Amino acid sequence: MVGGGPGSLIGKVHAMGAMLDGQISLVCGAFSSDPEKSEIRGREYFLPPERIYPAWQEMIQREKDLPDGERMDFLCIATPNHLHYGPARMALENGFHVVCDKPLTHTAEDARKLVSLVEKTGLLFVMTYPYVAYPMVKEARARIDDGQLGKIRKVVVEYPQGWLSAPVEKAGNRQALWRTDPDRSGPGGAMADIGVHAFYLAEYVTGLQVTALMADLNPVVPGRRLDDDGNILLRFSNGAGGVLFATQIAAGEENDVNIRVWGEKGGLEWHHHDPNRLILRIEGEPVRVLRPGHSEYLFHGAMYASRLPAGHPEGYIEAFGNIYRQVAACIRARYRGADPSPEESDLPNIYTGLRGMLFQEAALASSADRQWVTMP
Repeated sequence: MVGGGPGSLIGKVHAMGAMLDGQISLVCGAFSSDPEKSEIRGREYFLPPERIYPAWQEMIQREKDLPDGERMDFLCIATPNHLHYGPARMALENGFHVVCDKPLTHTAEDARKLVSLVEKTGLLFVMTYPYVAYPMVKEARARIDDGQLGKIRKVVVEYPQGWLSAPVEKAGNRQALWRTDPDRSGPGGAMADIGVHAFYLAEYVTGLQVTALMADLNPVVPGRRLDDDGNILLRFSNGAGGVLFATQIAAGEENDVNIRVWGEKGGLEWHHHDPNRLILRIEGEPVRVLRPGHSEYLFHGAMYASRLPAGHPEGYIEAFGNIYRQVAACIRARYRGADPSPEESDLPNIYTGLRGMLFQEAALASSADRQWVTMP
């Protein structure tokens, strides 16, 4: 692991998710640019002293020199945004697979460089977009792919948060300090931080791509340099329209990710605050509520992502766990010279990361020019 040192939330989430199934072990780490903090975190994970590194450059080089079977299999990147590119590039150049927290990089230019490197090396590169790893989100995708809603006409996706409704960065909040800093977070604020989750959720569930958008992004809290609120009109590849809003100034909100999709025959909706329920509405039929664990009516993808019998709640850590379980399956398949199953390979990849960067780029351009922007 790179990053995830003392005070990091996402580093702990990655570690818990990765080790949930007992198929992945954390064997080494450069957890902070401060060697003392890196050592503190490494001891908390009970790593041997020689596998706790003061810098990620040294870690990748020394791990490469270890015998096969002892060296790390892949690198997890859990740093602030501006520190993704360097470790990702060096890991790929030295033959290591990569799991990277979003966004892929700090700039679309760097994202394209990593895409070229992945294509050259053929290595596995996985992005952690956890909301698409919930069983009922996979079921929503399968129902749409099966044609149960008919041609998609309308998509509404949202991600409201309230934790930046006050200028908490001025009070020293560590997460707020870097997420509101263009030098560390990048040119986008709320839309790049959480709006990209909503964007990928919409594309994943519908199986469609956004082809054009019209964005209105604004910093609402006085003195803030990056957008903390935004609204976007979407146009999808089949002609469907959509609405996406992402905000971090909705006081009182937590992480209320929601998606609703309507087609010619019916609609469906999923809410993160009640993730084990998918509401399905087919014209002329009673409303159905679908839940995980029911093999008698769920598609294979949802059952693969369901860890427990019906009635046992599964949540955010399990979603990360699903991604890491798939990573383990894909790497194991490579060792055997086999192909992973469709369920195992249904992962956000390097191209997902690039799409997120292009979305951020298009949204910023649209908001600045007050006009529709075409997405490549």
